[in-house]
Parts: sequence; C-alpha cells; structure tokens
Amino acid sequence: MAENGTDCDQRRIGMTKEQHNGNFTDSSLLSERKRRDREERLNIVLWRQPLVTLQYFFLETLINLKEWTIKLWHRRSILVSFLLMLAVLAATYYIEGTHQQYVRYMEKKFFWCAYWVGLGILSSVGLGTGLHTFLLYLGPHIASVTLAAYECNSVNFPEPPYPDQIICPDEETTEGSISLWAIISKVRLEACMWGAGTAIGELPPYFMARAARLSGAEPDDEEYQEFEEMLEHAETAQDFASRAKLAVQNLVQKVGFFGILACASIPNPLFDLAGITCGHFLVPFWTFFGATLIGKAVIKMHIQKLFVIITFSKHIVEQMVSLIGAIPSVGPSLQKPFQEYLEAQRIKLHHKPDSGVPQGENWLSWMFEKLVIVMVCYFILSIINSMAQSYAKRLQQKMYSEEKTK
Repeated sequence: MAENGTDCDQRRIGMTKEQHNGNFTDSSLLSERKRRDREERLNIVLWRQPLVTLQYFFLETLINLKEWTIKLWHRRSILVSFLLMLAVLAATYYIEGTHQQYVRYMEKKFFWCAYWVGLGILSSVGLGTGLHTFLLYLGPHIASVTLAAYECNSVNFPEPPYPDQIICPDEETTEGSISLWAIISKVRLEACMWGAGTAIGELPPYFMARAARLSGAEPDDEEYQEFEEMLEHAETAQDFASRAKLAVQNLVQKVGFFGILACASIPNPLFDLAGITCGHFLVPFWTFFGATLIGKAVIKMHIQKLFVIITFSKHIVEQMVSLIGAIPSVGPSLQKPFQEYLEAQRIKLHHKPDSGVPQGENWLSWMFEKLVIVMVCYFILSIINSMAQSYAKRLQQKMYSEEKTK
C-alpha cells in the first residue's frame, strides 16, 4: 500500500528548500515564519480580538457559501433529482389515505435516527473542537433508560411519551425480571446511529489527505503537514506522543482493514491520524469507512453502552450513594441531594404525564442543564474562532503567493 506513492513521498520529503525571488530560502526560516503565522492566527479569538474575529468569521462564511453554491451548480442534475424526490415525499406525506399510519411511523423513526446521527457527527467532525455528545446526550439517555428499567422491571415504556419522557407501563411485572440484554436492545438503535455519526465525522481528514495525495499539491491542513513531518522524522521520534502517532500510522498502514477496525473499536483520540494515513496511502474508501463504521457503530458502541448500563444498574447506584455518605464530615450533606434525585425519579416513573404531580427540580439536574448550555456555547464559540482563523490563513497564503510572483 505504501509502495503506490513512494516516488511522490520522496519528492515531497526531499523538497526542504523553497525558491523565492530567484534564491533558495533556508527551510528553518520558512518553518519559523509558519510558526509565527500560526501563533498569530491562534490569537484571533473572540475574547482577545472580538471585532476582528467576527469580521473574519462572516467573511469566511460568505466564501464557504459561495464555494458550496458553485459546487451545487456544477452538480445541478443531482440537485434537481434530489428536489424531485423531496417533492414526491412531500406529496406522499400530505395526501390523506391509509398509508398515513406508515408515514407517521417512518417520520418518527427517521427524525429519531437523524437526531442521533447528527449528534455523532458533531462529536467527531472536527470544527475546532468536538461537542462531547456522548457525555451530554447519549450517556444520560442510556443511564435514564437503565434506571427506569430496574425500577419498572420492564423496558416496554408507553410510546408516546417515550422517548421524550419515560414512565412505567401499566402491566404488572415481577421483581428482578429485567435483564441486561433487554436494556441493551432498548437503546441499540440510538447508540448505533450515534456511532455511525461519529464514523461519518471521521471522513473529512481522509478526503483531505486523499485529494492532496492525488493532486500532488501542498495541503493547507496543519494536521496533514504534521503527519508528513512525522513520516520524515519517523526514525528519530523520541517523545511519547510522536511514538503513539507513529504506532497508529504503522498499524493502519501495515494491517489495513483490521488495523483500522482496531483503532476505531477503542476510544482513540488519535483516530484523525488514521484517517489522514488512509487518505495519504490511497486506501480504498469502503475499506476505510467500512472498518470505521463497524468499529465505531458496533464494537466501540457496545463497549461504551455496557459500561454505562453496568455503572447505572440499581445495586451499583445504591452502593455509590452509600459510599458517598461514608465520606467523613461532608458525606451526609453530599448524599442527601443524590437520594432526593433518585427518589424524585422513582416517583416520576410511576405517574402519568398528565396526572398533575408537581415536578420538583433537583440541584443536580439544574447543574447538568447549565453544563450542557456552557458546553454548547463553547462549541459554538470554537466554530466561530476556527472559521475566523481559517480566513486569516487565507490572507496569509494570499500574501505568500504575492511575494512569490514579485
């Protein structure tokens, strides 16, 4: 796999000098200039340069909209076909008939799956930083289903209000009749959709590296440039981070499908490097995406799901609350809100949504809601900063081009 691009690698690695105004500039000076430019871009953030950041963000947004419009125009036949399909679906949706019950069912499932796929993409797409949607959304959802399943001794929650609200079913069930497999099956769809979304979010690094390799042009992405530097200095890498990156690169390059599958099946912050490696060495798309999809949506997702279900099983939660109470001095005061929260959840599970039972708010749920708001706001800010820095990079590259043409 690595032999396909050996010549291209040698040419790119061997180009350690750049011709500028008829003279060769030392590569160390060029690296120093790139480092200064990068530091200058990183200073373009809302809390340091708010006006400049917002200006660059809006300009970058306009440029992206223009580029997307041009791409859509070049693919207008596909766009027209897509719009015609939407028109047919809209007609099916609004025309009355016996098919409406199936349409409503498909609508509900489609939006439910799209919601979790979208959260999975946000978790790994790499817009400056990922939104940790597993900790904020999927993990709490699995935990809520687990707690409810042990309290109700069933997972047959009435739909509606499930999944918007969980209440126990009316049928009588025996104590201890719930199984681990029943809970896994109940949350399998949303968990797999979230995992599929994270796999889709890993595609941009792959396509970027593949396009750069096929075109032979120098890519703009700094992660790709770092990857090429790592290839150049592979033998002299000493620090742990470089060796870990090199291990991921070697595993993916030498083992292929099963190497990608192994990297995707465990929590791996270096998986972006696997996508860049696969794109650089022209690994077929379905080999990369197939292994990534299986690893993230099936293997890794079941590992994470099992961990949450076991952690929030009834006896484990009770033991955790009792251990909190055993903490000297502050234990009882910390234990009380947890006990109140669990008791409120039990009461809520055994009442109908329209029964008029007052819904008290626990400080734990209040804190979690505020945490979600803070993290979502930080994610939005990171996107604004990232796009502003992208526009600053455009200006720097334009300046480079003008200097070369002088």
